[in-house]
Amino acid sequence: MRIDAITIFPDYFKALDLSLLGKAREKNLIDLHVRDLRDFTFDRHKTVDDSPYGGGAGMLMKPEPWGLAFDEILPEDGDCTVIFTSPAGEQFKQATAHELASAQHLVFACGRYEGIDQRVVDYAQTKAKVRLISLGDYVLNGGEVAALAMIEAIARLIPGVIGNAESLIEESHSDGLLEYPSYTKPASWRGFDVPEVLTSGNHAAIAAWRREQQIERTKRVRPDLLSE
Repeated sequence: MRIDAITIFPDYFKALDLSLLGKAREKNLIDLHVRDLRDFTFDRHKTVDDSPYGGGAGMLMKPEPWGLAFDEILPEDGDCTVIFTSPAGEQFKQATAHELASAQHLVFACGRYEGIDQRVVDYAQTKAKVRLISLGDYVLNGGEVAALAMIEAIARLIPGVIGNAESLIEESHSDGLLEYPSYTKPASWRGFDVPEVLTSGNHAAIAAWRREQQIERTKRVRPDLLSE
């Protein structure tokens, strides 16, 4: 998978050199390109923002640098999905990550200030598939943190990125429920004991207990998931 990220803060994406995603890049499972939007400006100050028409607080990102960036990065055949990280977009979920993990080319457009001129989104729609996606019901200073979270959630689903693919099956949200609580050695620690069923060797009983724990935890913490 090829992933492009367009941002005015490229250093945010250095985190993708670490851990499993860093190894995935070394194995060429992920082809990541981070582009500085300011490279597509021509004035001495590398300006990427201006005041909004109609007034209002803050500044908006100008369309010209984005247009030049898309002209260079987006493929001519349109086989690409541009993701605008936006609190006004659809909510990112595990199902979204699975859907995007099958894409060949993703481009993350990381906005700043009060957002990006709407014409940038309109123009991108003439050249590629476009989705506005929100990480959650809150506002960040920019799209980089959201893009990082989405890239990690998507990339770890690519075959070969996670060493033990079976670990993806029982994770939270993989089947619409939260994950069950997990335990390791020692069996007793500071007065807290591992549930006896987990040391019984009865795999059917363990599976049943884990399922019960998933349902109970989801009811308690995220009851909204059970109504979806």
